[in-house]
Amino acid sequence: MTVGFLQNIGWRAEALAWDSFQLSLQSMGLERASAFGSAVLRRIGPMTSVQKVARINMQRCFPDASKPEIDRLLDRMWDNFGRLVGENPNMRHYRPEVYDQRGEISGEDIVLDLEKQGQPYVLVAGHFANWEVMGAAIAKLDLNCNITYRHANNPLVDQRILASRHAYGIKLLTAKGGVGAKQLLSNLKKGVSVALMNDQKMNDGIAAPFFGHDAMTASGPAKMAMRFGAPIVPIGVRRLGGTRFRVTFYDPVPHSTLDDKTAALLETVTRINQWVEARIIEAPEQWFWVHRRWDKSIYRKDAGSSSSTSAGSI
Repeated sequence: MTVGFLQNIGWRAEALAWDSFQLSLQSMGLERASAFGSAVLRRIGPMTSVQKVARINMQRCFPDASKPEIDRLLDRMWDNFGRLVGENPNMRHYRPEVYDQRGEISGEDIVLDLEKQGQPYVLVAGHFANWEVMGAAIAKLDLNCNITYRHANNPLVDQRILASRHAYGIKLLTAKGGVGAKQLLSNLKKGVSVALMNDQKMNDGIAAPFFGHDAMTASGPAKMAMRFGAPIVPIGVRRLGGTRFRVTFYDPVPHSTLDDKTAALLETVTRINQWVEARIIEAPEQWFWVHRRWDKSIYRKDAGSSSSTSAGSI
């Protein structure tokens, strides 16, 4: 048997498992699936290896928090993340024609006014609450905006994810990577806005302060915005309770006016990081804490030994 044949069999098996998982959660309905995901992950999440990752991240961001405070935050984090897992197969309940039943939108005039002016913008976001709802809000407003996404390694699963996003209204999607970056630049040049996540580690990014520690941060959104003179508009989502959310568009992050281009880029990226920090502090249980945001060496240490110099308690 060839490697290609075996890989194809593996992809099909994964796709079958994906379909079964999706259908089982869809059969529950949105509210029940959300509650089910919460119950499951609150139980099994603490037994996974990423529990330590999340604890270290929390300790670095909230150095004055006590162990019981961190433990409570971890439990609330698993509640939110479990709900997200249950909700994502049911995103049809947030398509444009029914979005208002469970979703609110605030600050939309910021982007609607820019679109009236024909001014493309760069939306920057983070992994908060159920971040898929931000795409649903963009679809609800019918914004002329290209959303980036990280494609799945399995092309069959990737096709299913794309189809589900199109089903709840997202029109323009671009995979991350070199080809995707060129497409985003081309779109901005044509007047099409772009939306990117900007809160995870990017090894080929730049070191910018994040909760008092340098963190490798994607510089692409800031670079594109500065190159085309496009406003950087942050967009966030907050879980209001159960399966109800509010998506908020925030005032643009100002571009740095420093003459030195390298220093200007760092200052702009730092401002984006500061916006992410502020959103985390507002609702810490709703951020994606299980991501290794800092250098790998940080996570090889004992979780109880992590310390910081900033940010305060929860």
